[in-house]
Amino acid sequence: MNDFNVLAKKIFVSILLVSTFALTSAQQPYFVDGYHGGVYGHYPIDITKFIVDKFHEHPEWRISLEIEPETWDSVLLRTPEDYANLQKIIYDKRIEMTNPAYSQPYFYKTSGESMIRQFQYGLRKTREHFPDLQFTTYAVQEPCFTSSLPQILKLFGVKYAVLKNPGTCWGGYTAAYGGELVNWTGPDGTSILTVPRYAGEALEENSTWQTTAWNNSRAFIESGYDYGIKNPVGNVYQDAGWRGGPWLGHGNNIKNGSIYVTWTEYIENVTSMKTDDDWHFSQEDILVSLVWGSQALQRIARQVRRGENDIVMAEKMSVISNIESGFAPSQKNIDEAWRTLMMAQHHDSWIVPYNRLFRPRTTWVQQVEVWTDTTSNLARKIIRDAKQSFGSETNPRFIRVYNTCAINRKEIIKVELGSEFAGKNFEVYDSDNKIVPSWTNDDGSLFFNAHVASFGFTTYRFAETNTGQRIVDNRVIFNDNECTIENDMYKIVFDASKGGIIKSLIAKQEGNREFVATNSQYSLSELRGHFFEEERFHSSTDAPARITVLEDNQFRTTVKIEGSIASHPFTQIVSISQGQRIIDFDLTIDWKESPGIGEYRQLSDDWRENRRRAFYDSRYKLNVLFPVNLDAPKLFKNAPFDVCESRHENTFFNRWDSIKHNIILNWVDLLESNEQYGFALLSDHTTSYSFGGDFPLGLTAQYSGVGLWGVNYRITQPLHIKYAIAPHKGKWNQAAISTESAGWNEPLIYSLHNNIEPNAKSLIDAANTGYEITAAVLDEHDIILRLFNAEGDNTPQNVVINFPFSRIDEINLDGKISVSNVAQDNRIPVVMPRFGIKTYKIKRR
Repeated sequence: MNDFNVLAKKIFVSILLVSTFALTSAQQPYFVDGYHGGVYGHYPIDITKFIVDKFHEHPEWRISLEIEPETWDSVLLRTPEDYANLQKIIYDKRIEMTNPAYSQPYFYKTSGESMIRQFQYGLRKTREHFPDLQFTTYAVQEPCFTSSLPQILKLFGVKYAVLKNPGTCWGGYTAAYGGELVNWTGPDGTSILTVPRYAGEALEENSTWQTTAWNNSRAFIESGYDYGIKNPVGNVYQDAGWRGGPWLGHGNNIKNGSIYVTWTEYIENVTSMKTDDDWHFSQEDILVSLVWGSQALQRIARQVRRGENDIVMAEKMSVISNIESGFAPSQKNIDEAWRTLMMAQHHDSWIVPYNRLFRPRTTWVQQVEVWTDTTSNLARKIIRDAKQSFGSETNPRFIRVYNTCAINRKEIIKVELGSEFAGKNFEVYDSDNKIVPSWTNDDGSLFFNAHVASFGFTTYRFAETNTGQRIVDNRVIFNDNECTIENDMYKIVFDASKGGIIKSLIAKQEGNREFVATNSQYSLSELRGHFFEEERFHSSTDAPARITVLEDNQFRTTVKIEGSIASHPFTQIVSISQGQRIIDFDLTIDWKESPGIGEYRQLSDDWRENRRRAFYDSRYKLNVLFPVNLDAPKLFKNAPFDVCESRHENTFFNRWDSIKHNIILNWVDLLESNEQYGFALLSDHTTSYSFGGDFPLGLTAQYSGVGLWGVNYRITQPLHIKYAIAPHKGKWNQAAISTESAGWNEPLIYSLHNNIEPNAKSLIDAANTGYEITAAVLDEHDIILRLFNAEGDNTPQNVVINFPFSRIDEINLDGKISVSNVAQDNRIPVVMPRFGIKTYKIKRR
């Protein structure tokens, strides 16, 4: 055959191959494979070598990695040769890292600021080992999602996202929606190109943890074709340590003719990279459920919330003290406080709290307590050091009160002067030397109404006076079985004969409106739950309670209610304060043993296929109930950098395949149909709530029984939680419920001094903007300021900076400047949508 004929044949064969690929690629399935885990989850010592070896053995394979960043420290230390071999291939297009978060948390249950730090610290740690690594697509093994992620990812320079977790749906999954691609649109309007869990991607039959995409089944592929998806993609992240190598096979034996891709490769090389489908993703599109109310999860959630509040306040106090006194905190301590907090937010600590970690006898529950204690201890030391930078506390004559929030605050503060001041009376003077009304308890504690401007402080002077003992105003009145407390905000009647429930709640500032639903079969503040061993509901109303007075002065009234439920004693402490809308509750139940509380006794070995689960329906758990006098109310709830209006008629479900989002992060709010009145419930920890139909709003307080993987979540110690309620007028944003929540989580701080300038300042004035200051952080000599538009609209606002600076740049979350030198005079002009965030770097003079 001559050269011409040989060339012609080659061209013909090439055309035939191209045509054949074009025909087959018209309907071609793809698959994303890879590994998930880490040194705190699961990462055997030889798994790095295994991954590298399989990478070289199977050139058609692609590897997506979701590995805890701290793992690479361990790999370098324990297997340096394997570490070096991984470094040689890590930038290959066949490998992609898809989640830089420090501990791979479920983002729906942490604060928005925690989400940012997870990425910041995770990226920093990863790039210590792989400096040039780029994160292009966010994808995860578990449902580590929240509605505001598009904005966060974009501000970190991430281009794409994936809303699938088909192989690990134990804790839940996202709603099925859309086709090949969607524009995942967050609450602030930011969109990110995303591969969704397809509308046709069903939950796997005979499974309680998978969708059909987990192994590119024929059913999954055909459902994609039927929906018009020419190139459907399934995926699985194998647990590090699994030894299967390529999940669907390799060489000529890949299941259903699938082609391995990375997520970025699939989006950029297989899809059209565009779509007109804008999915306005709601927090309720995250269909997740953990063992809410169990003692283990409740402890973890409370400890994490405490740590989140403590470290953010420590950073803010450091900024205030640095501006005023030159105080410089230990950055090492701040970093370690965040590290231990982030580890406590690890998804495994929430979904498998009783699994063993590190030492054979240590569980996640036990380790989280160590981590969060470290966070809080370090944070509180930073706050103490910051306060001491203002001067000596010996023989104090001055009280400086600090406000770390963005609003002007007028709140009652209780100052513990110490036992040496017991029995004395004092007068308090503000920074203008005017007398401020005050009250001195016999134990030496001092009450007064502190006025502190946005992100600043006010200094008060106090001096002993000879005015004599103040007269109690008798704000607590007992009459038969009723106890009435009253101040300028509320008149509350407790019924001791029914366990101390609130019989009447009149909000004076809301037109003397009664907020108790008097026609309900339930009672406000009633404890009620199903004790399945007895096959009956028990209520705190079944036994009388004893009510005693703890505080009764012109500023604060506090009563203690001692009752029982099913013979288990409880104590409920209720406080109201002058001028304060929030009513505080502190609940302790001293369980005698571990009663079963939930819908029914679930067997410990039926969790693999049985989609019915006893820990789902929160109506049967122990609830604190709030039947309120609101007509046909709708429900709103906050989420990280979001507030969601619930679409559910009720929260009731009892199966894995019918999960409804019923999670309270910081607060939920009921708003009656005409939007005139509302009722907010604040929680000191992430948990679940109940609501709908003829069942009132209920805060989950306790579950005891079998949970995930057949583990019996027993009660081993007393329950202790705090919550608050706030009746109000208008919608949540008009009533500033987010602002109330921010102040509740970041209470006023005070310090005592012998000699200090008696002044008052607002260092960053964001009052009346609707913005929250979610972070103020020292960056060597400069300050990083982050604002979140919690309640405002997109109306232009001005944030005033009341300390010397040379310039202010708007920056992305990765630290890159997005807008240079934005300051005008001493203010930052800000325009951002509701639920938007903006970060500024303030260069100090």
